[in-house]
Amino acid sequence: MSVDAATVRRIAHLARIAVAEAEVPHLQGELNAMLAFVEQLSEVNVDGVEPMTSVTPMEMKKRADVVNDGEIPDDIVRNAPETQGHFFLVPKVIE
Repeated sequence: MSVDAATVRRIAHLARIAVAEAEVPHLQGELNAMLAFVEQLSEVNVDGVEPMTSVTPMEMKKRADVVNDGEIPDDIVRNAPETQGHFFLVPKVIE
């Protein structure tokens, strides 16, 4: 896969990045190098390789899935303009 100058300009436009015309050839080379590397990675045989969360074996820390109020409801609503109990009061937006 190869990126041409028009594609570089389109990517820059979509990313809302100002790119001078003199920078287009350099960016074109950079993008083509990145795509070549990704193509090279796709040639690696990964059959039988399980996805990893880290390069070192480790188990994710898990907590019990328990519903609670966070034990700090007063701190949570302290800066709210209006509250009732431990709930935020907001203006009605639908008629």
